[in-house]
Amino acid sequence: MKRLARRAVLTGAAGLVSLQVWASSLPAELRLALPAAALAGQAKLRFWGFEVYQASLWVAPEFTAADYAEHGFALELVYLRDFAGADIAERSLAEMARQAPLGAGQASRWGGQMRALFPDVKAGQRLTGVHQPGVGARFMFNGQPLGEIADAEFARRFFAIWLSPQTSEPGLRLALLQQLTPAAGAGLATTP
Repeated sequence: MKRLARRAVLTGAAGLVSLQVWASSLPAELRLALPAAALAGQAKLRFWGFEVYQASLWVAPEFTAADYAEHGFALELVYLRDFAGADIAERSLAEMARQAPLGAGQASRWGGQMRALFPDVKAGQRLTGVHQPGVGARFMFNGQPLGEIADAEFARRFFAIWLSPQTSEPGLRLALLQQLTPAAGAGLATTP
């Protein structure tokens, strides 16, 4: 069961994602970093019947899915189950490596940085990542600063977990990007 819970931290099996959309306004902690941001989409991830998290993607008007790494945006995860921060870091690293191999030094460095940043979460608590193009990623826990990883490649690979066409959760990706205009949504097609 513990292995199943670890797998569920970030990903689910194809066809087991439950999507749900609800209205929301920009969280107060994002107003300074992304003042013009709007909700692009929301989804709830389920894995084998277990609710894992509710994800929300906040983007600026110029955001496009095809070149997400060139834009500032925020991804908020409201956890619906308890998870250890170390398990969140481990699963994140595995998903980053699933898309493209990581060098041993890179994996060790990024894993250590995430383990140092990500706290244990309880149901109802939220982790938010803010993508800073060309700089890295800043993280918050329940709206309070956790720290940042000042590495643009880390940020690109980390947010690719949800936004890349090669994500393990294409349905979740489409739900997160669902409210984009046709031009901003360019690149939404998933690959086989």
